[in-house]
Amino acid sequence: MKAIVTGGAGFIGSHLVDALVARGDEVVVIDSLATGTTANIDGHIASGAVKFVQADLLGDGWQGECAGCRRVYHVAADPDVRASAGAAYHMYRQNVDAAVRVLEAMREHGVPEFAFTSTSTVYGEATVIPTPEDYSPMVPISIYGATKLADEAMISAYAATYGMTAWVFRFANIIGERSNHGVIWDFVHKLRDRPGRLEILGDGKQVKSYLEVTACIEGILYAIGNANETFNVFNVGSEDWISVTEIADVIVGEMGLENVAYDFTGGDRGWVGDVPKMQLGVEKIKALGWVPPVNSRESVRRAVRSLLDALD
Repeated sequence: MKAIVTGGAGFIGSHLVDALVARGDEVVVIDSLATGTTANIDGHIASGAVKFVQADLLGDGWQGECAGCRRVYHVAADPDVRASAGAAYHMYRQNVDAAVRVLEAMREHGVPEFAFTSTSTVYGEATVIPTPEDYSPMVPISIYGATKLADEAMISAYAATYGMTAWVFRFANIIGERSNHGVIWDFVHKLRDRPGRLEILGDGKQVKSYLEVTACIEGILYAIGNANETFNVFNVGSEDWISVTEIADVIVGEMGLENVAYDFTGGDRGWVGDVPKMQLGVEKIKALGWVPPVNSRESVRRAVRSLLDALD
């Protein structure tokens, strides 16, 4: 089929492109390159397997790519939860306006299927952990989480109103090769600059679920192939969690460091909008037949190793 991947030159998007090309889809990547890089998909572009369109979704000129398309995977977004507190309107434009413009282009060109990468932060500080898809009320505490919840509402409405089929995937922390932000990136670079000490935001007791990116893509494609309600929502994550201090321990070990002093900034969270405890319930996707193949600690270890290899 012909498929569009917005944000397909970025971290998660490029791994999705890898999987779609491998199964023979005709893929168009639309990406502004604000955070992504064509280096992630150069091989596919060179082989002709991927058509690359550099475009900002808030502008025009890309919409015609929807002609003849069967499915749009909307991965493009500003993913910086921490920075969203200082750039609320920018985050709204990048994450909500852009998504609605994609939905409008799909409506105009008759594209029937839409897959969307959402986030665990739509739940806010959930009182039920692991948190299932039907948890309520969803009360986001970050601007980023609020934009993603707004996206979900618009996707649901477009699917119901215009006869589309939509899949929404609420991610745990997705990590691995090609990632260029997040706790692992921060810790590795801090320790390369200063091997003897590591600043850790908060008290280090924050616990969250992590999943390696190729496992995440596997889960997405499995759910799309096995669930076809008008509006489908699935959590995607591992079945456990790991603390920030434990992540630091894994990184220190993988870097071969010893006697590293940890400096905690204090408080129960790293920044405004940080959710200190998060683990998603994945029983719904497991009921389809897909089980997360890797736990949080192993996901972290693999992500650390891939980053260190890339930096060597």
